[in-house]
Amino acid sequence: MSFPFFIARRYLIAKKSSTVISAISWISMAGVAVACAALVVVLSVFNGFQDMVASYFTSFDPQLKIIPAAGKTIATSDSLLLKIRQLPFVESAQEIYEERALAVYGDRQEMVIVKGVDSTYMEQGRIQSILIGERAFFPSAPNAPSTGFAATPGILVAQKMNLGLAYEGFLKLYAPVRSGQLDLQNLTSGFVVDSLPSSGQVFQVTQPKYDAQYILAPIAFVRNLYAAQGQITSLELKLRPGENLLSAKQQIRAIAQNHLLVQDRYEQQSDTFRVMNIEKLLAYIFLTFILLVSCFNIIGTLSMLIIDKQKNLATFRALGATRKQIVQIFLFEGRLIAAIGAVIGIAVGLLLCWLQEHFGLVRLGDSDGTFIVDAYPVSIHATDILWIAVTVLLVSWITIIFPVRQLVKQEDLAR
Repeated sequence: MSFPFFIARRYLIAKKSSTVISAISWISMAGVAVACAALVVVLSVFNGFQDMVASYFTSFDPQLKIIPAAGKTIATSDSLLLKIRQLPFVESAQEIYEERALAVYGDRQEMVIVKGVDSTYMEQGRIQSILIGERAFFPSAPNAPSTGFAATPGILVAQKMNLGLAYEGFLKLYAPVRSGQLDLQNLTSGFVVDSLPSSGQVFQVTQPKYDAQYILAPIAFVRNLYAAQGQITSLELKLRPGENLLSAKQQIRAIAQNHLLVQDRYEQQSDTFRVMNIEKLLAYIFLTFILLVSCFNIIGTLSMLIIDKQKNLATFRALGATRKQIVQIFLFEGRLIAAIGAVIGIAVGLLLCWLQEHFGLVRLGDSDGTFIVDAYPVSIHATDILWIAVTVLLVSWITIIFPVRQLVKQEDLAR
């Protein structure tokens, strides 16, 4: 044990000549502990919301999604897609063609996204749990065209357009013509119009981005509407049970190279998670500023301790202690205060997170059922705890270096 550290430890635990110095030391330690506990709790709450959002990944979010790196569509005959389909860990590959359209029913109209899927979409059991209604997915309704095509809208789309579970007649879909010039004298000539009967079902994902925008339809119908035969906008992959998602994604990316993009469920919801990560970063920065303010209390403690220990410092100098060792004594003193405060703060923060997780002390609302969860969710990540400990120590240690050197120098000049 070095001489400066031994003396610093003695100063920390020994009784001070003034109770004010002892009080300020405890206040400094408590300030660091509170800031540290706040970091643990706030970051854990953000983690809890992120994990909660991830737990609500739906049937509309495939395990892996292949999209073009440039442009909007990929040819179904693309050699890279064929290689991906043949990978041993791929259980099924769904061809998807989705595009925006204007849906019209009676006097109601709405901009929607028409998602074209094939018959195996249901065979995988992907959306059975979110369907509401009694008919088959693509029934041969009495009023259906010869193809038997039918539409399954999201529940909010059905509400806004007054469709119900099984609407009468046909739902018209307008898609812009992709070639030629628009005739301003006949605007309808700029659109391809087709219609679908009801499948007798709607789907409910409980996410507005899907329920309020999407209509499911057979991919052959959608391709015909947009004159996109032999094209897809994405390929949705389902892996065999037990396969490692990260390893599979890396292998597919090696095949896709720069021609195709491979997205997991987090990357498919990148906008949502990017916003949450930015909010988490801002909360971390603001709480770090609070920690910085707390560290100024440590500087005040050390300045009063230097004044209080003038006689001891004179004795140390007489015994041969260098100015560097004197500085190190008070640096260690400040670092010990910060370290103990960090340990206490992390422990208190973890305890509060545990209490919140098991007892829901802080609730989101006064009435049950108002939110998806009744209390703020928390999730403790080991990397966050490590990063908090490093941040507390670095901020506190860096903050006190210059002031301590200046204080010791002033004491030298005053002698």
